[in-house]
Amino acid sequence: MVNSYTLSRILNIDKWQKLQDSLALITGLAIITVDYKGVPITKHSSRRTFCSYIRNDSTLCKLCQKCDSRGGLEAVRNARPYIYKCHCGIVDIAIPIIVDNQYVGAIMAGEVKLRDTDIDENLENIHSQDSFEKLIRSPEMKIAYENIPLISFHKLKLSVQMLFELCNYLVEEAMNKNLILDMYEKVSGNDNMFNSDFIPSESLKKLRHELGNALTSAYVKSSAAEAVQCTNKTLQPAFDYLYEHRNVMLSQKDAADLCHISTGHFSRLFLKEAKENYSVFYMRLKVEWAKNLLLKTDLPVSQISEELGFNEPSYFTKVFHKYVGSTPAYFRKAKRSD
Repeated sequence: MVNSYTLSRILNIDKWQKLQDSLALITGLAIITVDYKGVPITKHSSRRTFCSYIRNDSTLCKLCQKCDSRGGLEAVRNARPYIYKCHCGIVDIAIPIIVDNQYVGAIMAGEVKLRDTDIDENLENIHSQDSFEKLIRSPEMKIAYENIPLISFHKLKLSVQMLFELCNYLVEEAMNKNLILDMYEKVSGNDNMFNSDFIPSESLKKLRHELGNALTSAYVKSSAAEAVQCTNKTLQPAFDYLYEHRNVMLSQKDAADLCHISTGHFSRLFLKEAKENYSVFYMRLKVEWAKNLLLKTDLPVSQISEELGFNEPSYFTKVFHKYVGSTPAYFRKAKRSD
């Protein structure tokens, strides 16, 4: 079920926070991401001083929350960003995050004022205050309000559209990964879920194999392939095979055969290219992929071992411990508790 997914599952929150901080600087908007209940899952990026004053007031903060809630509901109802003015007359935007018609959260942005006064006057003013001057309780607050940046409506719309498209793209990519994971867990965990009259055991094994390869490809670092630039074209077939078939174990002899050279010649060329021998390079690479799967999925260690081509989980554990200094299970527990 889609509604079982949370933003913390489909997005890497730490990486999203860094991206959100950068987007706030680029767009000039203050940004925060909330779940479907309106609870923040990130810290504010570039929050205005005036808005900090208002939200730190227990009474006024409730009005802010009402504005956030109303803005979010309108965005969900229309399935697109909703631009409005809060109770302080400041322009805010609610950008819905929707997965398979299910609302899972929103990007709340804004804390700006519009240069276009005619457009500004036509925006909905949620919970408007009859005596806005009462909010300006000190010279500091007045200065803070005056320092809220002005932005043209054209630039605002471009920024909002960019955020909307970016967020939809990231969610779609993340959901594809989770779909692969769910399918794999079902296929691996329950042979009886398929009617054997329609799916022979060999076909089921092939399905597991293909899903496993898709899963490792989805969750291992995509940048790993660029970690070592292959300058020797003779070795390129071996490097291509390594990264495209993460779920098999490629011996040095087989790698040499792919390059149509002898094992000894391959060994010398590879050492010169990668600055380490083939077996060390290959195992270290496997361990890096394993670390990603341990942190980003809930697959058992035995399945991760299998999907990376290790014949025995005990051998996988031994190799992992050699390069990381801990067992796979301990590594996962320690990192997730940080």
